[in-house]
Amino acid sequence: MRLMIMFDLPTDTSEDRRNYRQFRKKLINEGFLMIQYSVYCRVCVTKQSAQFLENKIAAMAPEKGLIQSFMMTEKQYNDMHFITGRKKKDVRNSSERTIIL
Repeated sequence: MRLMIMFDLPTDTSEDRRNYRQFRKKLINEGFLMIQYSVYCRVCVTKQSAQFLENKIAAMAPEKGLIQSFMMTEKQYNDMHFITGRKKKDVRNSSERTIIL
Protein backbone atom coordinates (compact mmCIF):
# COMPACT_ATOMS: atom_id res chain seq x y z
CA MET A 1 0.00 0.00 0.00
CA ARG A 2 1.25 3.48 -0.85
CA LEU A 3 0.01 6.85 0.30
CA MET A 4 0.60 9.70 -2.12
CA ILE A 5 0.24 13.30 -0.95
CA MET A 6 -0.14 16.13 -3.47
CA PHE A 7 -0.30 19.69 -2.26
CA ASP A 8 -0.58 23.23 -3.51
CA LEU A 9 0.22 25.70 -0.75
CA PRO A 10 0.46 29.47 -1.14
CA THR A 11 3.88 31.16 -0.96
CA ASP A 12 2.79 34.80 -1.20
CA THR A 13 3.81 35.98 2.26
CA SER A 14 6.73 35.05 4.50
CA GLU A 15 4.28 33.25 6.82
CA ASP A 16 2.94 31.23 3.86
CA ARG A 17 6.48 30.24 2.87
CA ARG A 18 7.26 29.24 6.46
CA ASN A 19 4.09 27.10 6.61
CA TYR A 20 5.05 25.49 3.29
CA ARG A 21 8.56 24.64 4.53
CA GLN A 22 7.26 23.28 7.84
CA PHE A 23 4.65 21.09 6.14
CA ARG A 24 7.23 19.75 3.68
CA LYS A 25 9.68 18.97 6.52
CA LYS A 26 6.94 17.17 8.47
CA LEU A 27 6.18 15.01 5.42
CA ILE A 28 9.85 14.10 5.06
CA ASN A 29 10.10 13.33 8.79
CA GLU A 30 7.12 10.98 8.40
CA GLY A 31 9.09 9.03 5.78
CA PHE A 32 7.67 10.47 2.57
CA LEU A 33 9.87 10.67 -0.53
CA MET A 34 9.50 13.37 -3.15
CA ILE A 35 8.23 12.07 -6.50
CA GLN A 36 8.14 15.55 -8.02
CA TYR A 37 7.60 19.05 -6.65
CA SER A 38 4.69 19.00 -4.19
CA VAL A 39 4.06 15.26 -4.73
CA TYR A 40 5.28 12.89 -2.03
CA CYS A 41 4.80 9.16 -1.52
CA ARG A 42 5.31 6.68 1.30
CA VAL A 43 5.02 2.92 1.71
CA CYS A 44 2.42 1.84 4.29
CA VAL A 45 2.13 -1.72 5.58
CA THR A 46 -1.68 -1.82 5.70
CA LYS A 47 -4.63 0.28 4.61
CA GLN A 48 -5.28 1.08 8.28
CA SER A 49 -1.77 2.47 8.71
CA ALA A 50 -2.26 4.57 5.55
CA GLN A 51 -5.54 5.93 6.94
CA PHE A 52 -3.86 6.70 10.28
CA LEU A 53 -1.09 8.56 8.46
CA GLU A 54 -3.63 10.40 6.31
CA ASN A 55 -5.41 11.60 9.48
CA LYS A 56 -2.07 12.69 10.94
CA ILE A 57 -1.33 14.73 7.82
CA ALA A 58 -4.78 16.33 7.99
CA ALA A 59 -4.02 17.41 11.55
CA MET A 60 -0.73 19.06 10.56
CA ALA A 61 -2.09 20.75 7.42
CA PRO A 62 -1.70 24.53 7.17
CA GLU A 63 -4.86 26.64 7.15
CA LYS A 64 -4.39 27.83 3.56
CA GLY A 65 -3.89 25.72 0.46
CA LEU A 66 -5.04 22.40 -0.93
CA ILE A 67 -3.75 18.97 0.10
CA GLN A 68 -4.90 15.80 -1.66
CA SER A 69 -4.17 12.20 -0.72
CA PHE A 70 -4.37 9.03 -2.75
CA MET A 71 -4.05 5.46 -1.43
CA MET A 72 -2.90 2.87 -3.93
CA THR A 73 -1.67 -0.70 -3.99
CA GLU A 74 1.89 -1.63 -4.88
CA LYS A 75 0.66 -2.97 -8.22
CA GLN A 76 -1.03 0.34 -9.03
CA TYR A 77 2.11 2.22 -8.01
CA ASN A 78 4.33 -0.03 -10.15
CA ASP A 79 2.02 0.54 -13.13
CA MET A 80 2.79 4.27 -12.98
CA HIS A 81 4.70 5.58 -15.99
CA PHE A 82 7.26 8.36 -15.92
CA ILE A 83 7.16 10.32 -19.16
CA THR A 84 10.22 12.49 -19.73
CA GLY A 85 12.03 14.10 -22.63
CA ARG A 86 14.15 10.99 -23.12
CA LYS A 87 13.99 7.43 -21.84
CA LYS A 88 15.44 7.07 -18.39
CA LYS A 89 15.22 4.22 -15.89
CA ASP A 90 14.09 5.63 -12.56
CA VAL A 91 14.67 3.65 -9.39
CA ARG A 92 11.56 5.18 -7.76
CA ASN A 93 9.31 3.17 -10.08
CA SER A 94 11.19 -0.13 -10.11
CA SER A 95 11.00 -3.25 -7.99
CA GLU A 96 14.47 -2.41 -6.60
CA ARG A 97 12.69 -0.11 -4.12
CA THR A 98 10.29 -2.80 -2.91
CA ILE A 99 10.46 -3.23 0.83
CA ILE A 100 9.62 -6.65 2.24
CA LEU A 101 8.49 -6.56 5.85
